Amino acid sequence: ILAQELFWSSEIGKLLSAMTQQSKLATSAISAAGLLLVLPYGIHALSGKVKPANKDVEKEFGGTVGAYATMVSLPGIIYFLYYACGRDFVMRGVDFRSLANLKLPNVSELCSWRALGISSAWLGFQVLLERFLPGKVVEGVDLGAAGGVVGAKLKYRMNGHKAFWCSIAALGALFVNERGRDCLASLYDRYAELAGASTAISLGLSAWLYASSFGTGKLLARGGDTGSPIYDFFIGRELNPRLRLPGFAGVPDLDLKEFCELRPGLIGWAALNFGMAAKQLQLTGEISGSMLLVNVMQGLYVWDALYQEQAILSTMDITTDGFGFMLAFGDLTWVPFTYGLQARYLVDHDPGLSKFGLAVTAMLGLGGYIIFRASNSQKDAFRRDPSSPSVRHLETLQVTNLQTKKPSKLLVSGWWGLARKINYTGDWLMSWSWSMTTGCPFPGGSILTYFYPIYFAVLLGHRAARDDHFCSEKYGEAWAEYKKRVPYIFFPYLL
Repeated sequence: ILAQELFWSSEIGKLLSAMTQQSKLATSAISAAGLLLVLPYGIHALSGKVKPANKDVEKEFGGTVGAYATMVSLPGIIYFLYYACGRDFVMRGVDFRSLANLKLPNVSELCSWRALGISSAWLGFQVLLERFLPGKVVEGVDLGAAGGVVGAKLKYRMNGHKAFWCSIAALGALFVNERGRDCLASLYDRYAELAGASTAISLGLSAWLYASSFGTGKLLARGGDTGSPIYDFFIGRELNPRLRLPGFAGVPDLDLKEFCELRPGLIGWAALNFGMAAKQLQLTGEISGSMLLVNVMQGLYVWDALYQEQAILSTMDITTDGFGFMLAFGDLTWVPFTYGLQARYLVDHDPGLSKFGLAVTAMLGLGGYIIFRASNSQKDAFRRDPSSPSVRHLETLQVTNLQTKKPSKLLVSGWWGLARKINYTGDWLMSWSWSMTTGCPFPGGSILTYFYPIYFAVLLGHRAARDDHFCSEKYGEAWAEYKKRVPYIFFPYLL
């Protein structure tokens, strides 16, 4: 009887503990959702009555409701991928029913002051590198097309490549030292906390960006000044928010959007991968072929972005989109903590791929990279100087930019004659190679490690649709003619 009483009291205690845990988790989730509702409206109310310039603009992402749902759900997806594909539990294959056995986390696991300190220190380190490392100063695109002064161009400091190598050197110095390697390995142990800390920083930055956009003399993004606080908070209201730091006379102000796009999150992704390799070495005494390959391939991708930093200045993110929660959270949190899923998975569930399997994976990744880099380089060379020997032989279609009334040319041969988004094709093939390092998802693996290429397909489709709509407004009937000349979007003769 005593044994039975002890058993039932223990079970009741576990049940009450689980209920309390669920209650705290639900309360935290509701509070976070409420904060994402209150913040935009509160800031908008404090800013006074401001008449929106583009109230009737066509909203993306499902409008205000879709923007709010996206802000609420994205942090949850990061945590879901962490706990559903972690050390103690993995959803095997596509067995979604097994998620019923997934243990809910304690609220204390989702963020901590220590993680907030680590994330803030990393962010500060990247700011210092951007400010102190030498680099050439270049001009961005004409702001006239975005509603600014025609002929006006912002200046940017290009030293991202140096910042990448300084960061890698610092990480390498930690890795070769046993105590430093233990510090790197702790990134695995604090992964969920760091994701929560990064989310908090992203939200804080988004609030500051939205509030500061109501200042005088701000150039606002056409799609971010709709008058809907939630939508504008999400999509970004100011086009090129900048921060003037004291003591840097003669140096261009820190462009927050360009900085966040490439520095803290992208290099942070490589840093997290270093940490996962350190943890695997700590646990097993070796670094597997899959772990080494995913670090090299994803490291190459990050290096490429920083090496080609100047090319980003003509992308839609910089020239058209405002800087709000969408890009702040995407750059600082979504990229490092979802794109790094494969390396984290490999710490505990390495598939032990054969040399042949690793070779096939590496070849797919290399092939994707060649398509990605060659096509982007060709486009960038053409934008810089259409008369350059490397691109002057390419066929073009003469068009007129209806927004600036200036003539322009679109490539209809070379890489860009094969498909309108051929660079996306290479990008997508690389994403498959990264997931393949985790092995086949069936029967013993998990489809969740292939989340990135699946999600990326949806993202690239959305980007292609956005670009198509934007260019149809920009070039009018000439865009329809261009689509006849280059009929395929991603894959020649297929799609």
